[in-house]
Parts: sequence; C-alpha cells; structure tokens
Amino acid sequence: MRKIIESTFITLNGVIDNPQNWSGPYWDEEHAGYSTTLMEGTEALLLGRETYEAFAEAWTERAGDPVADSFNAMPKYVASRTLTETTWNAELLQGDVVEAVRKLKEEDGGNLLKYGTGEFSKTLLEHKLVDEYHFWVFPVVAGGQQMLPDVDITHLELLGSTTFKSGIIVHKLAPKA
Repeated sequence: MRKIIESTFITLNGVIDNPQNWSGPYWDEEHAGYSTTLMEGTEALLLGRETYEAFAEAWTERAGDPVADSFNAMPKYVASRTLTETTWNAELLQGDVVEAVRKLKEEDGGNLLKYGTGEFSKTLLEHKLVDEYHFWVFPVVAGGQQMLPDVDITHLELLGSTTFKSGIIVHKLAPKA
C-alpha cells in the first residue's frame, strides 16, 4: 500500500498563497536536501489543478537540469473538475476523486507526494487519506490565502521536526488515530 505525503509551504501567519513571492530567500542547501529526501521513495505526484498548472509551467522551463528532468518525467495524477486533458506526463483522476485516490493508495508502488494546499487537500484531509504532512513553516509574515480556512478541527501527531539555519522549521505530522 502506498503512502500519501503532503508537502506545504506556509508563513508564520498561516498564508500559503504565492510562495514564490516569499519563500525564495530561504532556499539553500538544507532546503534542497530535505526536498531531495522527500522525493526518495516517491513514485508519482498527486496534484490539484492549480498546483498542476503552475508546476507544469515552471518545471518544463527547467528542462536539461537532472533534478528537473527527473521531476518532469515522474507520473502525475491530477484532481480537477474543469480540466479535460493534461500534458506534462499527467493523468486526470476520473470519477469520484476520493475513490480514485483510495485506489491509487491500494496499488503497489512508491509514495504519492502531494504539493499545494487547497480544495483537494481539504477533501483528502476530511477523508483521512493523507498519511504524512510536511508543513514547512517559513520565518515570514505575508498577506494572502490562509491554509484550509474552513476545515473542521483535525488533530495531528508530531512525528518529528527539522530546523534549518535559514529559520525554516519543517513539522512532520500524521493524523491522530
């Protein structure tokens, strides 16, 4: 059975919106190393439409770099109510998204790594489909969309934390049983 691991960038005040505007100054070797470790054991990406479209645009421009080439070649599963076709080595999840994700989890293979936090994340959280969360808390305050503003109370168990010299703290959490 596969695990779903969600990786989310968040500010101190809970903003997830436009991380490209506030996360860049903190990217360093520790950041890259942790990201690389998250990719180990990952077989495919699980993405909502907005993250899929943003990543497809950004990562295809980086072709020729070994990390980007690996990321671009990795299979992707996309949840969307509006897309009818995909590019960038992706497949749309068909039918009921909860059932489609459950079927993906039941398959043999490596982990499914999910980036981005929006309606799709809320659905996965509500149906207890995510096995691990990696919340990257950046030492910055910004305006924008808050992470999961309308979600019910969900308690998580701390599995560990990693502190970077840049001030980022990654909290690794799992849903409490």
